Amino acid sequence: MSKISIGKKVPDFKLPATGDQHISLKQLKGNNIVLYFYPKDSTPGCTLEGQNFRDNHAKFKRAKTVVLGISRDSIKSHENFKAKQGFPFELLSDADEELCTLFDVIKMKNMYGKQVRGIERSTFLIDSKGVLREAWRKVKVKDHVEEVLAASKQYKPE
Repeated sequence: MSKISIGKKVPDFKLPATGDQHISLKQLKGNNIVLYFYPKDSTPGCTLEGQNFRDNHAKFKRAKTVVLGISRDSIKSHENFKAKQGFPFELLSDADEELCTLFDVIKMKNMYGKQVRGIERSTFLIDSKGVLREAWRKVKVKDHVEEVLAASKQYKPE
């Protein structure tokens, strides 16, 4: 699969998700979609980011925008994280890095002085027709969700 780019259609994908389901891009057509990639369940930055999406979930819903969190963690880990934090949205498991590769979010990062391969915190906004409209990379958690919400309101689903 080639990498995605702004203004182009995002290829369909299907990944296992919380709630004992598989979610595909095709089944969400007609809604804006926020895909937020995060490094690891239950870590401080990832928890705060998820809480910010949770706390603004009703606003995203009013903007006809579906929020989905994605990491390489297992569904079991996602279910625990989702339940503990009360997330009203689904978390997708990309253990094979299929979507991570498509969105080019796997990077070499420094962790405690060592080079490790991991997910670079990134968020993408796909419109109701499946076209990538916005991309935020190297995301800083503070105020990020408000920025994504403002952008999602610009693309009115038909």
